[in-house]
Amino acid sequence: MGFCKFSKFSFLFLISILSVSTAEENARISYDRVSLLSFMSGVVSDPENSLEHWNSTNVHVCNWSGVGCNHERDQVVQLDLSGRSLKGTISPALANLSSLMVLDLSKNFFQGHIPPELGSLFQLKQLSLSWNLLEGDIPSELGFLHQIVYLDLGSNRLAGHIPSSLFCNGSYSLQYIDLSNNSLSGEIPSKTKCSLRELRFLLLWSNRLVGQVPQALSNSSKLQWVDLESNMLSGELPYNIVRKMPQLQFLYLSYNDFVSHDGNTNLQPFFAALLNSSNFQELELAGNNLRGEIPSIIGDLSTNLVQVHLDDNLIYGSVPPGISNLVNLTLLNLSSNLLNGSIPPELCRMEKLERVYLSNNSLSSEIPSALGNITHLGLLDLSMNKLSGSIPDSFANLSQLRRLLLYGNQLSGTIPLSLGKCVNLEILDLSRNKLSGIIPGEVAGLRSLKLYLNLSSNHLHGPLPLELCKMDMVLAIDLSSNNLSGSIPSQLGSCIALEHLNLSSNFLEGELPDSIGQLPYLKELDVALNQLSGDIPVTFQASTSIKAMNFSFNKFHGNISDKGAFSLLTMDSFTGNDGLCGSIKGMPKCRKKHHSHLVIFLPIIVSLFATPLLLMFGYPLVLKSTFRNRLGVVNGGDFEDEEKDGKEPKYPRISYEQLIEATGGFSASSLIGSGRFGHVYKGIFGDNTRIAVKVLDTRTAGDISESFRRECEVLKRTRHRNLIRIITICSKPDFKALVLPLMANGSLERHLYPSHGISHGLDLIQLVNICSDVAEGVAYLHHYSPVKVVHCDLKPSNILLDEDMTALVTDFGIARLVRGVDETISANDSISYSSADGLLCGSVGYIAPEYGMGKRASTQGDVYSFGVLLLEIVSGRRPTDDDEGSSLHEWVKCHYPHNLEPIVKQALLRCSPGSMPTNYDKIWRDVILELVELGLMCTQYNPSTRPTMLDVAIEMGRLKQYLANPASMLTGEASSKADAPLII
Repeated sequence: MGFCKFSKFSFLFLISILSVSTAEENARISYDRVSLLSFMSGVVSDPENSLEHWNSTNVHVCNWSGVGCNHERDQVVQLDLSGRSLKGTISPALANLSSLMVLDLSKNFFQGHIPPELGSLFQLKQLSLSWNLLEGDIPSELGFLHQIVYLDLGSNRLAGHIPSSLFCNGSYSLQYIDLSNNSLSGEIPSKTKCSLRELRFLLLWSNRLVGQVPQALSNSSKLQWVDLESNMLSGELPYNIVRKMPQLQFLYLSYNDFVSHDGNTNLQPFFAALLNSSNFQELELAGNNLRGEIPSIIGDLSTNLVQVHLDDNLIYGSVPPGISNLVNLTLLNLSSNLLNGSIPPELCRMEKLERVYLSNNSLSSEIPSALGNITHLGLLDLSMNKLSGSIPDSFANLSQLRRLLLYGNQLSGTIPLSLGKCVNLEILDLSRNKLSGIIPGEVAGLRSLKLYLNLSSNHLHGPLPLELCKMDMVLAIDLSSNNLSGSIPSQLGSCIALEHLNLSSNFLEGELPDSIGQLPYLKELDVALNQLSGDIPVTFQASTSIKAMNFSFNKFHGNISDKGAFSLLTMDSFTGNDGLCGSIKGMPKCRKKHHSHLVIFLPIIVSLFATPLLLMFGYPLVLKSTFRNRLGVVNGGDFEDEEKDGKEPKYPRISYEQLIEATGGFSASSLIGSGRFGHVYKGIFGDNTRIAVKVLDTRTAGDISESFRRECEVLKRTRHRNLIRIITICSKPDFKALVLPLMANGSLERHLYPSHGISHGLDLIQLVNICSDVAEGVAYLHHYSPVKVVHCDLKPSNILLDEDMTALVTDFGIARLVRGVDETISANDSISYSSADGLLCGSVGYIAPEYGMGKRASTQGDVYSFGVLLLEIVSGRRPTDDDEGSSLHEWVKCHYPHNLEPIVKQALLRCSPGSMPTNYDKIWRDVILELVELGLMCTQYNPSTRPTMLDVAIEMGRLKQYLANPASMLTGEASSKADAPLII
């Protein structure tokens, strides 16, 4: 009986304890709800993207968007609202979430101060407030966060001193500190008695910090990444500190006021200290006041070293041959120093070198021909030295060379014909040397030149080579101050992208071709100090692009108006031409001519002959023109202007009736695709030419008219093997169509998703080749097209594949044409879109996040879309498959880098051929991982941190080459400074 009573009592006691415990937990979660709602009251968000369920009383707080709970005790332990376009202030109420372990509000638009109350979140392990608009001081109370592991306050507007409590708070767990890109001042507050022994990343770049690097950092022996660049730090290079960092990989000390040892004469101790770091990868010491010689022990540093920046210092002496022991180096920058002696031929042993900068020194002797053996070399800058001798023929071996800068030396001999074999060359600058001979046609015909050709200030002679007209993508040509003779070929008018042309100070004669004045983007022309004659063509006056011209000291004659482009000029542009007269201030007035009596009778004589001529030829022409207009026949450009000007059409003339016949009356059986603006039909002409006809739906006339105009403008101005080619256009009031080649293998979308009718997918080699093609095409649009273009709708369905599986980018209907250099437009500039402007957004899943905030269309937006495409190909997921409530970028990133194995395995299953050799498994795994990393870089939230499309194209080209011939490529790409360390 007693036992039963005791058991009953015990049971009731247990129930009462559980009831109290449940009540406490309910009170706790209710308290957390109130704190979160208080935080939300100071936040402005887009209702479609941010705080889902936060206003619902029927949804448990642990199911709110961005909220994570410890489900055993129902406590809020995580609040992650990064990248949600939130505005407002950070409420101190968050300090009431006493169990919070992760607080991430990064990549938003929060303003105001950091609440000091956050220092009471004693369980907090990660605090991320970077990429906001926060200002004021860093609260010293954050030093109370003794459990903190990850602290990121970078890229804000914070000012004042760094609180010493952050570096001396009793925390033994802090691994990551990022206070970079703010306006912090004062010294780095680290004391010897306060050691951060677990610290791995210290990022303080781009502030206003002063003083020396604190000795206490030597206690942080696990440091891997130290970035103190762009401050005002001083003192000797911290060799006593870095020698105690055996795990150091990245050290950035550039653009401070550091000096070397022994009165700024000795760099040896610092480089000796780095010998302890066996995995060292990048060293940046540029822009300091460093003196001394480069010590020979630089060649004994870790062979993992991939980048060395010693530029913009006062370093003297020779380049030590031992530096060639750094066989994995990809970038060597020793420019803007006081180096002398010769360039060591041993550099050719550094087979991975991609960029070499030795400019603005006093290097002498000849250029070693051995440099031609560095097959991966993409940039070689030896300008502003004292180099002599000839340009080595071995440069023809540099198939990857894009920029060759040899100006400002004492080079002699002729320009090697072999340079014409550098088929990827974009910049060639040989100016200010002693080169002689003619300009080789092989070099003048380099179609790859996209930026500029500069051969000025040499001793070149002979005529201007006709091959110059092949440079249809070059932006600037400077051949001034030579001994060139003969006439200026009218074919130069084929250089349609040309913006700057300088032919001054030569012996050119004859007339100035009017075709040059018709160049659509020409901004500057200088033909002064030649022997040119005749009238200055009116095309220069009529140009809408030219801003500066110099015709002085020639033999021009005729009347000069002060209208049009000439209204920007002064007499200085015409001086030294005695035959000129006109309205320019300071120019002689033109005399009035006395007309003879013959002029009175001339109209009568002309009319007598003109009438029979009109009867013979004029009426048939009029009838023919009327007939063409009735059929709706046009050519591929601005056809109305070309008809008026009597020019030959650029594209075949195809009638509306021919399109009807080719497509079976636009029948349903010919339909191969539909979109927002209309339908695409396949067709076959009588000669078996297969075409695709894109017919726009005129019921949405306003949008369609603009879309049609944009696509026509893009297609007629761009020429690239990876961009769709226009055959012709057909435009009538009630019918608008583009006629394009029919792509035999359809769109990439049909291959990525077999349900679209493809029996098998593509292997990895094909996919990488396709992505490389797309990157090349879009890079052309961004960087080299005569009209800079932002595509705005890059996705698999807009990538077509021809019979050879070459990819062509299509559908420019919402492309943004940008006159001039697109870099002048900030990605952060906001504009107000009209309904038509809304077309710039693109397709759901591929739209860059900044577009959703009303930002201007930019090239970075296309980079984002390309990154989504890469992640889509690797993961096999559409960007709209948001079953987990996250974007494709977020979904992949949450698996990176430690949980990628399932994604890689699935990718290998989808993209591997049935009989792939076993040894290729690792190669393909490496490529898939590279694609993931490149995709994540391209889809970074901040547009300014994404690579350019040119960088992406280069990287895709390397992967393509690696897959085609793995033995020819050396693996192990190093991280660049742009890659922020990822802590997941």
